[in-house]
Amino acid sequence: MTTSATLSNSPSPVRAEIATLWKLSWPMLVGQLATVGMGVADVAMTGHVSAEELAAVSLGASVWSIVLVTVMGTMMAINTVVAHEIGGGRYDKIPHSVRQSLWKGLIVGLVACLAANLATLLFDHIGLDQHVADRAALFLHVTSVGMPAFACYRALYGYTTSINQTKPIMVIAILGLLFNIASNWLLVFGNWGAPRLGAVGCAVSTAVGMWLMLVAMLLWIKVSPVYRMTYPFTKMEGPDWAEIREMFRLGLPIGVTYFAEVSAFGLISLLVARFGVVQVSAHQVALNFASLVFMVPLSFGIGLLTRVGQAMGEGNPVRARFVAWVGVGMSVAFGVLSAAFIAIFRWEIARAYTSDPAVQEACVHLLLFAALFQLSDATQVATASAIRGYQVTRPPMIIQLVAFWGFSLPLGYILGIAPAWFGLSPAAPMETTGFWIGLVLGLTIAAVLLTWSFDRLSRQKVRAAVHAI
Repeated sequence: MTTSATLSNSPSPVRAEIATLWKLSWPMLVGQLATVGMGVADVAMTGHVSAEELAAVSLGASVWSIVLVTVMGTMMAINTVVAHEIGGGRYDKIPHSVRQSLWKGLIVGLVACLAANLATLLFDHIGLDQHVADRAALFLHVTSVGMPAFACYRALYGYTTSINQTKPIMVIAILGLLFNIASNWLLVFGNWGAPRLGAVGCAVSTAVGMWLMLVAMLLWIKVSPVYRMTYPFTKMEGPDWAEIREMFRLGLPIGVTYFAEVSAFGLISLLVARFGVVQVSAHQVALNFASLVFMVPLSFGIGLLTRVGQAMGEGNPVRARFVAWVGVGMSVAFGVLSAAFIAIFRWEIARAYTSDPAVQEACVHLLLFAALFQLSDATQVATASAIRGYQVTRPPMIIQLVAFWGFSLPLGYILGIAPAWFGLSPAAPMETTGFWIGLVLGLTIAAVLLTWSFDRLSRQKVRAAVHAI
């Protein structure tokens, strides 16, 4: 009788895994939302200064986001390395891996700073209003100062999430968001006697905020007792180039994967600049909100990478496949909900970002496409994260490059620009709408191919384990 009651009250394996993944992911979700909320605050606050300042932030943030997300992906090697070491009980190896990841972060951050500054040269060759181009370039020059801090922060981010400590991610990101909003209020609008800097005020807030978040993470790791077993700062250590090369081998394909998707969105921002301030601003508002929503499946994906990595570190591919499919299911379920939300509340979303009626109307149209690709976006990020949990990073890179640069951008260019040299171009350019149709196609292709790739990989690992018995 007691046994029956116990069995009936115990959660199913699926429910138990959902609870575990949610417990791991929700602080990261709050942290990711707060981080993206900084960009939302930048766009929303400058949107109430002028359309020109909004366009400058939109264009600058488009390039900045490409560099930032590529850095995030490149630094994610530490996630899977530490997760495998935790799963295998090799705690003594973790401090060395974290120290080398910080050296890697310094290299990546400096390269990213240089790339962001060089990217400003593009603004002189895409037909922008000169004032908008100058303001967008200055936005990038200032924000690039924070790139080394951001890359090192992501090294510590990967370390702490992979040992199942996600609370600091949430707390530090919330504090960063509050700092960003407060400093924007001072510097964008010139309140309390501060200089009225507009778009540049957002850049100053972002750069300073990155350094403060790194300092906060270092302090948290130093004082919290949960890091004692794997504390990485017991000694100074120079670069171990063999270890750093291995982390680049794992991380660069992830960075390229992130770049392929985000650059497709960012390049569209540059290409639609020829259609005027309204089109650029509407595109950025819709993209900004879609990016905010995307943080939910992305957080599930990071948690999923940790869970799969720990299972593989234990040498249990059967459990790895199980937890991966549960995580994919959670992400897809959210995709359905987010699609419905965006479609129903698209007018309210547009009004929250801008008071310009023309921008609102154009934005509402694009948000319908954002709703349409929610399911594909949630699926592709979850399956790609599961694959990375196996320390396999090249297939997602190839798939994303094919989906976005092989299909999405070419189709978007043909529909949006309608070049005369291409015989199948539409009679008139579809402008921003054409590019968003291409994005829907790219995300759908990526979702299908990544799901197939994950299923094939996980089955191979299970069969190999069975044959080894």
